[in-house]
Amino acid sequence: MKVVLLSTYDLGRQPFGLASPAAWLRRAGAEVSCLDLSVDKLDEALVRAADLVAFHVPMHTATRIAVGVLDRVKALNPPARFCFYGLYAPVNEAYLRGLGVHTILGGEFEKGLVDLVRGLENGDGKAREGSAVSLERLQFEVPDRRGLPDLTRYAGLNPGDGPVRTVGYTEASRGCKHLCRHCPIVPVYRGVFRVVQRGVVLEDIRRQAAEGARHVTFGDPDFFNGVGHAVRLVETFHAEHPDLTYDVTIKVEHLLKHARHLPTLRETGCLFVTSAVESIDDRVLKIFDKGHTREDFIRVVHLFREIGLHLNPTFV
Repeated sequence: MKVVLLSTYDLGRQPFGLASPAAWLRRAGAEVSCLDLSVDKLDEALVRAADLVAFHVPMHTATRIAVGVLDRVKALNPPARFCFYGLYAPVNEAYLRGLGVHTILGGEFEKGLVDLVRGLENGDGKAREGSAVSLERLQFEVPDRRGLPDLTRYAGLNPGDGPVRTVGYTEASRGCKHLCRHCPIVPVYRGVFRVVQRGVVLEDIRRQAAEGARHVTFGDPDFFNGVGHAVRLVETFHAEHPDLTYDVTIKVEHLLKHARHLPTLRETGCLFVTSAVESIDDRVLKIFDKGHTREDFIRVVHLFREIGLHLNPTFV
């Protein structure tokens, strides 16, 4: 079974959403090719030869671009099976099916892709029916980045006091246990988060470090959803890679609740923490159900200054 996994946009980083399912599918015996259209042109020969073309859509921009590419891919290989997977696939299911997409997968999509390939190999050509979202607890595979563009072709980190650092990317957890009203994660995960096993994350980092990564972005929606898992992970990470730095995303509510762990982040190489503050208007924050107030944000700013960490707030 020949499978093409296709990414259109992933915030300037090498797409984890291709590397992770590639590992699962290759282990299942599929012949997998990965195409990242954010840095490379569409390989028409690979598309023509594919039995399955699967688009990873982790965000709105990626989905819009993928929809624009879909007609071209369908024209190149009309008999192929077409799949959209990732956070924005199930919330756009009706729209995507209307465009001729056969299979929609959301949540923990890796096993669903393997099941789809096995079904196609067994002659099951029917479109997937019912819920397209799986929140099953998975034993993850170490992402397989073979065939992806080199890390140096993606966005780097300028520390301001030295050369630009090559950046790797991994995920220690997915989903989120919070229900902020504006967040696209909520309709899919509905307050559930899933931990990626620590050994898998560490091996992914080792392999990227061997390929030249000198900084790692942890792409978890909230790194402190599983704070014990997160702290043990960065302590081991730093022990193995004392010269590597990293960044994480953590909500204001968790920065205050777990403030005792912030020095550990600083001491293990965390350069900055991104936090979706969204607004400094308490009325807007209440509407969003963000779980923090304007005063909470101000407390976090002071806390970070005291500890010596850099805060990277984002706003709507």
